[in-house]
Amino acid sequence: MNFIEELKWRGMLHDIMPGTEEQLQKEMTTAYVGIDPTADSLHIGHLCGVMMLRHFQRCGHKPIALLGGATGMIGDPSGKSAERNLLDEATLNHNVECIRKQLEHFLDFNGKEPNAAELVNNYDWMKDYTFLDFARNVGKLITVNYMMAKDSVKKRFNGEYSSGMSFTEFTYQLLQGYDFVYLNKHKNCKLQMGGSDQWGNITTGTELIRRMNGTEAFALTCPLITKADGGKFGKTESGNIWLDRRYTSPYKFYQFWLNVSDDDAKKYIKIFTMISKEEIESLIAEHEQAPHLRLLQKRLAQEVTTMVHSKEDYDAAVEASNILFGNATSDSLKKLDKETFLSVFEGVPLFQVAKSEIEQGMPILNLLAEKTNIFPSKGEARKMIQGGGVSVNKAKVDSIDMQITTNDILNGAYILLQRGKKNYYIVEVK
Repeated sequence: MNFIEELKWRGMLHDIMPGTEEQLQKEMTTAYVGIDPTADSLHIGHLCGVMMLRHFQRCGHKPIALLGGATGMIGDPSGKSAERNLLDEATLNHNVECIRKQLEHFLDFNGKEPNAAELVNNYDWMKDYTFLDFARNVGKLITVNYMMAKDSVKKRFNGEYSSGMSFTEFTYQLLQGYDFVYLNKHKNCKLQMGGSDQWGNITTGTELIRRMNGTEAFALTCPLITKADGGKFGKTESGNIWLDRRYTSPYKFYQFWLNVSDDDAKKYIKIFTMISKEEIESLIAEHEQAPHLRLLQKRLAQEVTTMVHSKEDYDAAVEASNILFGNATSDSLKKLDKETFLSVFEGVPLFQVAKSEIEQGMPILNLLAEKTNIFPSKGEARKMIQGGGVSVNKAKVDSIDMQITTNDILNGAYILLQRGKKNYYIVEVK
């Protein structure tokens, strides 16, 4: 497979240095993508870079994921309006270890293959590099004029951002450039890839390699992913969409992809899945025949959720979705773990009752109209029950004399009440 052609049709190629394609056709090449370990999980904003590494390996080349244990202590000024908080070494080490595990979902680190993926941490070669040595060996090779000409620096100096730039951040460009120098010398790494906002930092690296190692190196970037409506990709009202289930449950992760617009689905299915060109074209054509079926979104959500989490998590997310939007049974509700249950019913009105109050049984009418305000009166609750419009844990209430007991508690804490088809309520039993 031709890596550059693959990126082009997938819409994943933004800038490419002359000679890059020829280098990749000539021999198995090593390339790296840098990942800033400012958190102990990747989010979907990292996924385009990770997918580039995945395609790179699939095309027979060797990928390196570089975690910026050293550069993460400084913070990249590219596209940032303010300087970041600096992380301590223990936090960074924890973050690096967590991200390593996530990358194993995407890359083959099996050491027997010549193009096995590698994970490196730039803290390993920067921790003992003294400031004087760095200033003498690296700093003297790149002029301030050259560094000031980069867009990421110009924006901060020209008043687009108000905070200016510290010397610490100004050195980031040289530190990232030196990573490329080090990997070029010790790992024969000839290509650095990243987002289009990294072009300035990456080309500084190729210039340093030319001056320090006397060899040629190459650069390639992917576009920054956007949404069709101009909103920021991967951001929701509750923040980033994370790859770690502790921060974004598999259900919420699945729902994010399921709910993207048609235009975004056509773009994202090329970038975030490994589906072939022919199959994607066929899926898009099928989708356009019946957009209301959301075939493209469903397939996108399936592929990405399975890749990041697992087939089991994907199946559970689909089943959980059916609880809200389909004709699910009480049995499927009981299968939900606590995390998914709360994700499915996020934002639903919540009431609390003491466990002692239902141990001997509580009349359903009392729960609906006295302990909660789901109904304004017992009379209205009675009418709705008699009309078949009230459910407890997805099972219809067929008698106004029903007693709610501890047997009705899900996950040791919750009872789900339903009024009509769409109105849900949670009773938390404490």
